[in-house]
Amino acid sequence: MRLRIPAASVFLTILVLGAVPRMTGAEDTSDLAETLLAAPVAAPRAASETGPVAVPVPSEKTMRYYNSGIAIWWVELLWGLGVPALLLFTGWSARIRTFAQRFGRRWFPTVAIYFALFTLLTFLLDLPIAYFTGFVREHSYGLSNQTAAKWWSDAAKGLLVGIIGSALTLWIPYLLLRKSPRRWWLWTSLTAIPLLALLLVISPVWLDPLFNKFGPMKDRALEAKILALADRAGIEGSRVYEVDKSVDTEKVNAYVAGLGGTKRVVLWDTIIKKLNERELLFVMGHEMGHYVLNHTPMLIGLGFLLILIGLYSIHRLADRMIKRWGDRFGFHDLSDVASWPLILLLFSLVNFVLTPGAMAIARQIEHQADVYGLEITRDNHAAATAFVKLQAENLSNPRPGLLYKLWNSSHPTLGERIDFCNEYRPWEQGEPLRYGDLIKPASQ
Repeated sequence: MRLRIPAASVFLTILVLGAVPRMTGAEDTSDLAETLLAAPVAAPRAASETGPVAVPVPSEKTMRYYNSGIAIWWVELLWGLGVPALLLFTGWSARIRTFAQRFGRRWFPTVAIYFALFTLLTFLLDLPIAYFTGFVREHSYGLSNQTAAKWWSDAAKGLLVGIIGSALTLWIPYLLLRKSPRRWWLWTSLTAIPLLALLLVISPVWLDPLFNKFGPMKDRALEAKILALADRAGIEGSRVYEVDKSVDTEKVNAYVAGLGGTKRVVLWDTIIKKLNERELLFVMGHEMGHYVLNHTPMLIGLGFLLILIGLYSIHRLADRMIKRWGDRFGFHDLSDVASWPLILLLFSLVNFVLTPGAMAIARQIEHQADVYGLEITRDNHAAATAFVKLQAENLSNPRPGLLYKLWNSSHPTLGERIDFCNEYRPWEQGEPLRYGDLIKPASQ
């Protein structure tokens, strides 16, 4: 798992990607499943290859990993609120602003220096938790292959990306605050749409390769079958990439990335090694479903809505806090760059409230992709066994508690996905497919 970029990094990354569940696979609820490029006339398989698949009982090790993950989630939640509150109420943010003014002199250099220093400081404050959760804990459960040198290298790269990203983008809301203090939240939300689209375009080609090596699939025969599946999905110019993720982790995953000319499907080399061909083809069917069903524009729209609500809430709440504690904060106007931890604090609180709704929408989107993957492959057994392997390889609890699901599950639970794979077979009853008009018949 890649180290998180510090809190003051790219504005859109904070506001959108922190608020909207990514369409890519999460650690324990990835977009995984498997299936063969099956046609209605395909030769029947043995009952052991087609029958229902039971949801495995999670191991004791899995439940320890799950329960410790819940504890870490609470720690990270409180830490994420505590750090900006600390920098705000101690006046440290104002001191950083004053220091930046001394060297920057003009407005833009001052803002850039402030965010560079803020990013560095929050990175250092977050470092102990990040190191424990991303390195120590993963190694203790046998899930990580990453060397300490690789972890620190990725951490340094993440810090650099955060500093550059903040300097390039975070001046935007503050300029809008100065120019339009009553409507800044609306203009910032509108600005977020093209910036998020740009981020989605450049991430696969500029950012992701900083952390791992991407290349063409080594198994050319499997790649040919994936491209044939893409043809049935009506996706032209499809690109499939294999990433050398085994240097970091034993977990398995696949995801979609990019936008327009940079769109691609990415498979970790671990998933290629641990899933069979039928299972991998279902994975691809699921990922292609995201493209065909236009999920990326939908998530951009959801991101805009969440940003709009979040920034409007900040607009209504921030002035009250500044009036009450402005002397302690060291600033008396939200347009002062020293207000950044206040914006982070309030947005984190609003984000906590909005997360269950956003996660519910994301789960529905992932379920739609599951349906598409099943309909284009018609290999329910392989799809279900892929989720079983995901459960084992990622130490995932197939039926987590309700609170965990509401705030942490951007995908349906593995138990729900396995059950659905066992049950959804409309083609066997002659019923119409939900997305049948978006799937070309298989070659005979």
